[in-house]
Amino acid sequence: MRIVSREQMRALDKAAIEGLGIPALVLMENAGRAIAEEVIAFCRKRGSSAAAGNDEPAGGWTAAGGYGSPVIRAQRRLGGGDAAVRPERWLILAGKGNNGGDGIVCARHLRAAGIEADLLYADEPQRLSGEAAVQHGIAERLNLPFEVYEPGRTDFTSYTGIVDALLGTGSSGAPRGRYAALIGEAAGSGLPVVAADIPSGIDSDSGEVPGACIRADVTVALGYLKAGLTQYPAAGYAGEVVVRDIGIPDELAEQAGGDAFLLTESVLRSRLGADPAGARHRQPDAHKGSYGHVLLAGGSMAMTGACLLAGRAALRGGCGLATWALPEGTLPYVLGAVPELMLAPVGQGGDRHWSAPAAADVLRLLQTRDVLAAGPGLGRFAGDTDWLRALWEGADKPLVLDADALNILAAADGLHAWPRRDAPTILTPHPGEMARLAGMPTAEVQRDRLGLARRFAAEHGVTLVLKGARTVVAAADGRVFVNATGNPGMATGGTGDVLTGLIASLLAQGHDDVAAACLGVYLHGAAGDKAAAARGSAASLLAGDLIDAL
Repeated sequence: MRIVSREQMRALDKAAIEGLGIPALVLMENAGRAIAEEVIAFCRKRGSSAAAGNDEPAGGWTAAGGYGSPVIRAQRRLGGGDAAVRPERWLILAGKGNNGGDGIVCARHLRAAGIEADLLYADEPQRLSGEAAVQHGIAERLNLPFEVYEPGRTDFTSYTGIVDALLGTGSSGAPRGRYAALIGEAAGSGLPVVAADIPSGIDSDSGEVPGACIRADVTVALGYLKAGLTQYPAAGYAGEVVVRDIGIPDELAEQAGGDAFLLTESVLRSRLGADPAGARHRQPDAHKGSYGHVLLAGGSMAMTGACLLAGRAALRGGCGLATWALPEGTLPYVLGAVPELMLAPVGQGGDRHWSAPAAADVLRLLQTRDVLAAGPGLGRFAGDTDWLRALWEGADKPLVLDADALNILAAADGLHAWPRRDAPTILTPHPGEMARLAGMPTAEVQRDRLGLARRFAAEHGVTLVLKGARTVVAAADGRVFVNATGNPGMATGGTGDVLTGLIASLLAQGHDDVAAACLGVYLHGAAGDKAAAARGSAASLLAGDLIDAL
């Protein structure tokens, strides 16, 4: 599923209208009808049978956003309808822009389907322009009821639902004046809301909610999924997100270089050549050397569990062999903990902590392994910058860095001071680690996760996995992928170590860095959903549960 920014959507609209000759009124008609159809579908779901007809979608697919998470789905078209069995009366909030025009069309189609629909304009309709003004003229000639908003005058209790068509993707910043007041009244009404394109008050690029905001039950994303809807806090205001085709050919997006996608099985297969169902398929004549050998470097006396989790995840992820390089003095404490994981003590004199000279031992081990993952449970130690730099510059195999390896990197003046690696490099920071890498507050990281990840990966020539709700994977070539699997129960110690091991395992099995990162986060989240469902509560998840669910 393609993700677009407001500028990309504006350009696609223009290309369809001016380049292909599709009338703007046709696009608006398609948009308004799509919104109306989703209102009808919502009414059906809550038992009103608001419109009879085909109860099954005519096409498209559904992608759950994870255990207990919002849903994002694509839909082509729903069936038409007859008069409502249970009375329905919807209030359409119409702004002065094209979003308002979409709402006017929606009102007309709801009326045609037998659902009462009244228009409430945020401004005098004389202020409408372009296609929205044309739609208002049609609505007037059809005698569709309308009012102009005045604070406190609207009786919301007389309606069964609201269509939010106030502010579209073009708005930015907190709503002001009449719009803020109307949003506040609508939000306080307690009525269900279907939002046109994006809930009013959300930044369509970053997903920020800077002020008053509509909380929708359903958001009908028109044409393409808007970037802001994929991230929190906006995702928490959008409800179920339905992406509806409005007649813009996808070839236009391809030609325009649209390069952001929601990770689905289809996207993994078609865009990355990674089939989640067959990614770890075994050939009948395979042996343990056929699927790669992962080398893990990490662990300390206080945090041996991190590398144990990463090692188990690597093996469960499908690699043939996995070796854990660890300080010699910690070896007796982990013997036999994971029998399938080979142990390689490094350093001298029974050290229980890492030291800079141990990097040479790791590099020697890497000569007969396929990928190096460093950082889980590593801790900070004297000479850690020299240790990591030796691995960074000396490893000619794919490198995955997590946890304290990222903190060491950030403390050493960041990536600006380090040469670009020729071999693939994957960094897997959580928001706090990303803040240190980028030299900004964590809140700033969360304010624009897609944009920051894209810029950072391109600037430094790495594949970046920005973890958290809706993990973002950014490639050095500008591609961005957003993951929708996973659940809040995964916010527990060790799940990041599991992801590190899984990504390293997929690299060892021959996936390129971007495919390994994307497939890794997708499978990792899906395992979390499976484990949470099996336990009946996401709150009781442990990192090890994800490994067992892979």
